[in-house]
Parts: sequence; structure tokens; C-alpha cells
Amino acid sequence: QVQLVESGGGLAQAGGSLRLSCAASRRIFSSYAMGWFRQAPGKEREFVAAMRYNEGNIYYSDSAKGRFTISRDNAKNTVYLQMNSLKPEDTAVYYCAAGVLSRTAGAYAYWGQGTQVTVSS
Repeated sequence: QVQLVESGGGLAQAGGSLRLSCAASRRIFSSYAMGWFRQAPGKEREFVAAMRYNEGNIYYSDSAKGRFTISRDNAKNTVYLQMNSLKPEDTAVYYCAAGVLSRTAGAYAYWGQGTQVTVSS
């Protein structure tokens, strides 16, 4: 069954903002760290941000640091990615993932279906 469902992608202009959401099953959300990855056409999937259940550790990629914020609402079993100051190079399919806190995709056992983010210049 589907355990991670992303939403909130779409089209934004450079300099604009979008907020992605990922709703998870309670079992998944309370057991694992949550992360965001992205994959642009012709490129490998890359890490964006991740955090533990208790928000004790938060990781960002260099490209996300200072512009993106990951957060989670434990009551709603939802993790968010607030993306500000968007750039055309942020265009990609964004994936939510659950697993062991890491910057490596292989550490995450559960993945959403992805949501498209397109930033126009």
C-alpha cells in the first residue's frame, strides 16, 4: 500500500516559493527519519534535506542550505519542505523518503511517487 504521498509541487518563477508536503502512515512517520531528494532529467537522484523524528538532527545539501527548510508535524504525520528563493536549477521531481537519517538515498527504505517542481526564469 502507498505509505508516502507527496503534494505541493508545481510551477514557480525564479525567486518564488513553494511548499511540498509528504503525508506518511503513522507507522512509518513515527519510526523513521524523513528526507527529501530530487531528480532532474538526465541526472542522478540527489539529497536535499532530512530530519529525525524528534528534530534533533537536520541535514541540508549545500544547494538547499539557507533557502529550503524541512519541518515535520508529528500530529499530522506530515513532513514539509519549504522552498524559497527558487532557481531554475531547482527544477526536478522531488521525492519524499523514510529511513535511516542519511544524505544517501540507499539508506531510505520507503519512497513516495514524486512531485514535479518547475522553476521558470
